[in-house]
Amino acid sequence: MLLTIDIGNTNITMGVYDGDRLVFVSRLATDRSRTPDQYAVEFKQIFDLYQTPHYSFDGAAISSVVPELSSTVSEAVKRITGCKPMILGPGIKTGMNILIDNPAQLGADLLAGAVGAANLYPLPCLVIDLGTASKISVIDGNGAFCGCTISPGIGISLDALSARTSQLPNISLKTPTHAIGKNSIDSMQSGTVFGFAAMLDGLCEKLEDELGDRVMTTVATGGLSKDLVKSCKRDIIYNGELILYGLKVLYEKNKK
Repeated sequence: MLLTIDIGNTNITMGVYDGDRLVFVSRLATDRSRTPDQYAVEFKQIFDLYQTPHYSFDGAAISSVVPELSSTVSEAVKRITGCKPMILGPGIKTGMNILIDNPAQLGADLLAGAVGAANLYPLPCLVIDLGTASKISVIDGNGAFCGCTISPGIGISLDALSARTSQLPNISLKTPTHAIGKNSIDSMQSGTVFGFAAMLDGLCEKLEDELGDRVMTTVATGGLSKDLVKSCKRDIIYNGELILYGLKVLYEKNKK
């Protein structure tokens, strides 16, 4: 079996593949203060929860946007599974032409998501990743990574709104029934959900125009995208495991 791990700023997402079958997906909070042993204990508890023996793994792959945790999690994986993980970064074969100023600076999560999308969907493709930051990647008809947009994430925007105003509360994120809010909470939810949906629609249209080619697929991933993209006018496919699948593709490509 293959263990795939995506280390994000807010969550660490792990998925276990048995061949092409995704056995389970689990998430734990990103904690920069934990040691390899602490992460190893958590991983073992998760494996036990899903009745997956920790000695049954043939390999592991990691993508990370938290550099200080890459070696920590890698060591934890090695201790608990016996496998030295492939860490996505320079020197890894991707099979994708990266058309940005410095390809080595491309975020591992963006790369894994792009590789996953290019292997699953008709091209050209836009990949929306809504996590701590909101990102949209562009993959052209030849399967090349053309670039992306990065903007503040939904959670960051809500936190800033509450922190910098005296009378607006902290709220949970859900789609309101009306755009015209009649109270503070409904108004904040409307501005956030419908505002971000409109931003995604506008950015996707702008990116498609600049690409000069009709986008065949728009796919969304990330913890906050499942419900939010329903408010977009654009037809968007939701794939919550896209980055994990991209890691699987990259691991198999490099294993060969």
